[in-house]
Amino acid sequence: MYPDDLKYTAEHEWVRTPGESAGSVRIGITDYAQDALGDIVYVQLPEVGESVTAGAAVGELESTKSVSDVYSPVTGQVVARNESLDATPELVNTDPYGSGWLFEVTVDDADSGVELLDAAAYEQLVAS
Repeated sequence: MYPDDLKYTAEHEWVRTPGESAGSVRIGITDYAQDALGDIVYVQLPEVGESVTAGAAVGELESTKSVSDVYSPVTGQVVARNESLDATPELVNTDPYGSGWLFEVTVDDADSGVELLDAAAYEQLVAS
């Protein structure tokens, strides 16, 4: 149900290593999170060049139900953001692990992230 090649946070973000840019990781929200949020109508993401801190809110997802913070699972600098979400935020709903990714960060330090879960541990978290 959750891709094995990703790591997950308790706040329902995923991390793919490596990202598209050298030394980066790609970040998005899980299928569980997008399902809980409902239809996403607006995405606010950190700007390229912005520094982000692990565990800190860096953006928002607005759905027909609510507004939810997006947290950075790692500390580093934003090197890419999914600009296509400006026009088509529903990609987060239809393809959360693919074209619905949110942003990429070059990580300052390999140990600078929040505790990441593997797919089995994340599945246990959302099942409880």
